[in-house]
Formats: sequence, structure tokens, C-alpha cells
Amino acid sequence: MTTHSQFALLGKKRFLPFFVTQLLGAFNDNIFKQSLILAILFKLSVAGDRTVLVNLCALLFILPFFLFSALGGQFGEKFAKDALIRAIKLAEIVIMLVGAAGFLLNNLWLMFLALFGMGTHSALFGPVKYSILPAALREEELVGGNALVEMGTFLAILAGTIGAGIMMSGQAYAPLVATAIVAVACAGYLASRGIPRAAAALPSLRLDWNIFRQSWAILRLGLGQRPAVSRSLVGNSWFWFLGAIYLTQIPAYAKEWLHGDETVVTLILTVFSVGIALGSMLCERLSGRKVEIGLVPFGSIGLTVFGLLLWWHSGGFPQQAVAHDWLAVLSHGQAWWVLGDILGIGVFGGFYIVPLYALIQARTAESERARVIAANNILNALFMVISAIASILFLSVAGLSIPQLFLVVSLMNIAVNSYIFKIVPEFTMRFLIWLLSHSMYRVEHRGLERIPDEGAAVLVCNHVSFVDALLIGGAVRRPVRFVMYYKIYQLPVLNFVFRTAGTVPIAGRSEDLLIYDAAFKQIGEYLRAGELVCIFPEGKLTGDGEIDEFKSGIARILEENPVPVIPMALQGLWGSFFSRDPGKGLFRRLWSRITLVAGTPLTPEQASPLALQAQVAELRGRMR
Repeated sequence: MTTHSQFALLGKKRFLPFFVTQLLGAFNDNIFKQSLILAILFKLSVAGDRTVLVNLCALLFILPFFLFSALGGQFGEKFAKDALIRAIKLAEIVIMLVGAAGFLLNNLWLMFLALFGMGTHSALFGPVKYSILPAALREEELVGGNALVEMGTFLAILAGTIGAGIMMSGQAYAPLVATAIVAVACAGYLASRGIPRAAAALPSLRLDWNIFRQSWAILRLGLGQRPAVSRSLVGNSWFWFLGAIYLTQIPAYAKEWLHGDETVVTLILTVFSVGIALGSMLCERLSGRKVEIGLVPFGSIGLTVFGLLLWWHSGGFPQQAVAHDWLAVLSHGQAWWVLGDILGIGVFGGFYIVPLYALIQARTAESERARVIAANNILNALFMVISAIASILFLSVAGLSIPQLFLVVSLMNIAVNSYIFKIVPEFTMRFLIWLLSHSMYRVEHRGLERIPDEGAAVLVCNHVSFVDALLIGGAVRRPVRFVMYYKIYQLPVLNFVFRTAGTVPIAGRSEDLLIYDAAFKQIGEYLRAGELVCIFPEGKLTGDGEIDEFKSGIARILEENPVPVIPMALQGLWGSFFSRDPGKGLFRRLWSRITLVAGTPLTPEQASPLALQAQVAELRGRMR
């Protein structure tokens, strides 16, 4: 199969204008917000506690997500998404003109008004931002597109934060900031004009302007989705809980534990953002260009491990009269461990968040997608507020240190994700499949595009090892319902995977007639529901690596359910640890290179057991 880098999307008109638009929006948000915070702390003459005003900034920016995300979700369903984005970007120009006036006039209240406006802009833009991707991208591009969006967002946040610091460092900061925020807003609108037409998903939707009633209704819609989607919303929001704690505590951590100045804060933020971007970019390669939710448990494990390591490596950093700059910090070996931990948190955060976004988009009905994303934004805002409350309780009330706070949230991460994975065991099942196909085996795919994207079909394949079903299930983009010998189905550990995947256990007619008949009944139900069913017509594992005679069960399936049949073959598995080769060994064939090949679909009339056996043998060739 021909594969292309996700960066190829940046050359596509259906993606690039949108990508630039959202990147400039995130960049502008952070230039303005960070410039306002720095102005309050260092530039403006203000009455009252500056810390309170800084916290007010955070409140003013996040409050619109509670108030207007539901409205944004409705807009995203009712109106054409390209026109809606352009309207939102025009509003950004007006908002930034107000903000620019605030800086030029040193008027804090105008700046606060603009900050609330930018929060509103982001709350309205979020649902349409993520709901337009499945319409603009093909299924195999969805993970790569989400990865680019996450990478761009975090790098834009970093660039905006650094850019604000540079502009605010001089005395003539006001005209610089005013010019920059208006110019970036205008550039964002110009970029949005290149976004191709994206029709409304539900133009007949009646708008409900009661924001409280509609927010509650949209939350119920989001959390009422199938468990994989609803728990993905919770997982997504939990990531922002963790991210908000780390990002909020980084300045104090750099000052109190690394004894550094503001350049050390910038260094840590840079490493964290680069980690998120790197993890996001690696997602497509690790997932095989499909929505691979098996990466979510992998990301969760990494978030916990590196969070614990960050706690472990904190403390004992040398202190001196003058705060360290970033070069002085890097001269100490311990700092490299700390930065490595922060990079790891970012990378595994990317592994965690990108598949969750892609799953939410892929498994939500088009007519509900924008509103479900809106529910996600409301939950994100709620979890970020809870993170601030939790930080206050742990640091001020319980008296924990910042590294101890990192320890606590890392342990909490285990509890939260254990709950999610227990409710939706598909996450764990896919993780085990992904781990197998990226550890003991290196799997090459050929011809899998011949498997239809929708509709019922039967896959038939040779049976070489105990993990054939896992390797096929990890390669095919659609869920596959396997039919396998009931004693293999009952194997410890693997049974959890098979049961979660909806596998059908089968026995020989003479061995257990009840299991035999129940299997054909379940196969028929799956095919009538338009699903893929995979069978191993040999009825047992090969004992010598050769293909055994195909049994007549396939004929009965096709007689009762005449659907297309796709012959497949596994090459290179004989002799691996899970085969029945007498000379196998655990380390003799570690990381075996195997190939899964799919042939041309056959009609039910062409798919006799003898013809299928010949097709599978030809696909497998001499490579056992």
C-alpha cells in the first residue's frame, strides 16, 4: 500500500487553509493573554492585588467556554462550517481592535473585555474546528490531521507566549502588541477564505438561545453517546486537567525548585510543547494511519511514569544568590533529567490526546459531531477549573510541595484511566493488540484496501498461530468479528481480548452441537448488521506450516448470508513463538517480520471451500 507522510496534508487545499487559520487563532489568543498578564504584573499601575487580577484573566478567558460552547455546537451543526469560520474570524478582528485600543490607552477594562471576547471566539470556534476535520479528511488521514492540529496548537501557544514576552520587554510595548494582535487576526481571516465549502450537517436544527438549558442538553448528548465516545470525552478532559496543573505550576517550579529566572520558565514550556508536538506527530506512524485507540493506554502509562520520575528527580538543585538563567541550569546534570521527564510527559500526552480526538470525531454521527465537541469543550473547561481548585487544596491546605503535587496527580492518573479502561475494555484490548504487533512482530500489510470500508463481508485466512486474530484485528481498520475454535477462545489473557472484540467461539458439530449452532446464529447476526466476519476455514492451527483442507462451514455461512468474500494469507508466522512449530523458541524469532496479504474479493458463487483454499495458498506462496 502506498503511504504518505501526514505532512503531505499541508499541501492540500482542503486542509492547509484551515490549519493556518486555527494556528493563527491559537497564536493570537496567547499573544494577547500573555501580554495582558505581563502588563498587569510589570507595566500597568493598578489598584488592588495583582495576583487577583492575573487569576481574573484566567477566569475571563475560561468562562465563555461554560457560557457559549453549547451555542457554538449548535452553530456548527446548523450553518456551513466554512462560512461560520469566516464569520468567527471577522469577529476576532473586531475583538482585537478593542484589545489594541486597551493597550494603546492603558485601559485595563478594555483589555479585560477583549480577553472575554477572545474566550468567546475560542468557545465558538472549537466545535467547528474539530467537527470539520472528518468532513475534510479521509479516514486514513484523520489521525495525521488531528496530530498536525495538536502540534500546531501547542507550538502556537509556545510561540505566542514567547512572542508576548519579547514584545513586553521594552518600554514601547503598547504599539507593538496592538499592531501584532490586529495583524494576526487579519491574517487568520484571510487564511479562512481559502477553506473549501463544508456544508451544514443539520441545517434544520432549531437554535436554543437559553445557554444554560442548552449547555445541560449538550452535556447530556455528549455523555449519552456510546461508552467509547463518552469515556473518551472524560479522558480528553482529564488530559486538560493534568495539562493545566503542569502548565500552571511550571513558573513556580522553575523558580523554587530549579532556582531559575524567567528564561528557565520559557525553556521548560518549550520542552513541554515540543514534547506534545513530537508525540502528536509520532501518532500517525505508530497507529498505521488509522484511529488506533490502543495508543491511549500507552500514553496513560507514560504520563504516570514520567510524572513519577519528575517528582523523583526534583529537589537538591544547587541554590545561589542570583537566579540561574537557562544556560546555568543546563550546566547541572540533574536539570537534564528534569527536562527529559517533562519531554516524556509531553510526548506521551500526545500519544494520549490525539487518538481520543480522532475517536470522538470518527464515532460520532455527523449531525451530532459539533455538539459533542461542544460538550467536550464544556467538560474541558470544568476540569481545568477543578484542577485550579485541586492545586489550591493540595498546595495551600494539605501543604504539599509542587513535586508532591506532581506525584499525587500521577497516581490519580492511574485511578482515572483504570476507570475509563474498565468501562470501555476496547482500549485495553486494542493496546494489547498494538503492543503485540509492535514488539514480537513487525507486520507488513498488502492489499488491505480491498477490504470494503462498509457493508458485510467474510474474510478467510490460513491459521498459523494462536495470535492470528490479534494480528489481523490490528491491521484492518474496521472492527472484525472472528470465528475461532472455542478452546483457543478460552485461553487466559487472550480470552479478554477475544471477548471484548465480539469473537464467536465455535466447536465441531460432533464435539458440541450447541456451541456449533450458536456460532452460526451469531455469524448471521453480525453479517446482517453489515459487519466484517473473519473465519479460519481449516478449523485448527496448522501442525506443519502447510495449509490444511478448508472445511464446509464457509459454504453454510454463504448459503445463509450471500456476501462478498475476501481471501487473506499470513506469511512468515510459522516458527514464531505462538505457532506449533516443534523447533520454535521465545527468542529465536523475536520481532519476526510477517506479512498479511488480502486478495481480490470473490462473489458468494465463486467462494467454494476448494476455490478459497487455492486462493489463500496462492496468496501465501512459499513463505510459511
